[in-house]
Amino acid sequence: MSWKNRDLNSRNVMSKQLTLFLCAGCFFAGMLFTDRMWTEPEAKGLSRPTGTEDERLQVVADGCDTRLKDVRRDSKDIIREVSKTHNAVQTLDKTISSLEMELAAARAMQDSILTGSPISDDLLLPEPIKKRKYLMVVGINTAFSSRKRRDSVRSTWMPQGDKLRKLEEEKGIVMRFVIGHGATSGGILDRAIEAEDRKHGDFLRLEHIEGYLELSAKTKTYFTTAVAMWDADFYVKVDDDVHVNIATLGATLAKHRANPRVYIGCMKSGPVLAHKGVRYHEPEHWKFGEEGNKYFRHATGQLYAISKDLATYISINQNVLHKYVNEDVSLGSWFIGLDVEHIDDRRLCCGTPPDCEWKAQAGNICVASFDWSCSGICRSSERIKEVHRRCGEGEDTLWNSSF
Repeated sequence: MSWKNRDLNSRNVMSKQLTLFLCAGCFFAGMLFTDRMWTEPEAKGLSRPTGTEDERLQVVADGCDTRLKDVRRDSKDIIREVSKTHNAVQTLDKTISSLEMELAAARAMQDSILTGSPISDDLLLPEPIKKRKYLMVVGINTAFSSRKRRDSVRSTWMPQGDKLRKLEEEKGIVMRFVIGHGATSGGILDRAIEAEDRKHGDFLRLEHIEGYLELSAKTKTYFTTAVAMWDADFYVKVDDDVHVNIATLGATLAKHRANPRVYIGCMKSGPVLAHKGVRYHEPEHWKFGEEGNKYFRHATGQLYAISKDLATYISINQNVLHKYVNEDVSLGSWFIGLDVEHIDDRRLCCGTPPDCEWKAQAGNICVASFDWSCSGICRSSERIKEVHRRCGEGEDTLWNSSF
């Protein structure tokens, strides 16, 4: 029995070793068969990158890097592009302004045709004059009876002859006496102004019938005519009995060039005078509320300036703008409801010496000087030379100025 048991155990050991060997052999045979016969299926729509495709991917990567460099380069050009855009906007603004001026001139011509009045030669100026840019147009309001005042202005603060043309060409400043026509067309009053204009060449004639109670209409016509004739940044109205320092006026206005709608002067808000017979009586006083009320803020009439956009607005809407009896009130009323910046500059309404003289000595030269009691320089044709001597900026100041 012992022998049989030993023989049985020996067979079991042999059987286990044989089984293990067969399993290992089958495993390695299976591996060999799989490596030789099985091919890895390719995913549909996908392919392995070849050497050429690897090169292409590298080019794309390089291209991305190039685009990143371009982005960096473009970021450096932003300021340049913004500058180009700004210039384009300015060019567009000038184009629009030019079209508005042409429209204003066309309307003025149409009105002349419809009313049967002659078309002003001022509306038929050559194209080069219309397109030139000026700093300001200074209109000096005058009347038929003011010959002595005009001569006193010519002998003090208004250049004459070739200097007047030089002022336009070199400094961009246009200056003209502004006057309409007499009630009788071609009468003695008109002929006197025509003779004076032939001598001095410093008038702007308006399609307007002169009259003290027609100052609001004259002011409207002046701005309409001036904006059609000259492309300027500012349009100024000044009375012929006021002393003006032109260089100081130009420097003052030039500071406000960035604002397209600006109204500059000595702002006031006087009482609305309801009683008849008093100076500056307001026939439409009831529109301003209860008796004793004051006007809205507006520039005093001796001197004020408006920007081109406002002058163009007056020109385009001249037929619907209401006229009060006082022209400075009318002008102020036209800007109510508009986005207009009111500039109150007291240098535009200094007193005559010693007031303007003290300010000049202190280095604060006045733009304009006059007497409030006379709404201008009292006896201006006699006293304006003295005012000019004591308060004037000097002729060299004007020609050495840069605006």
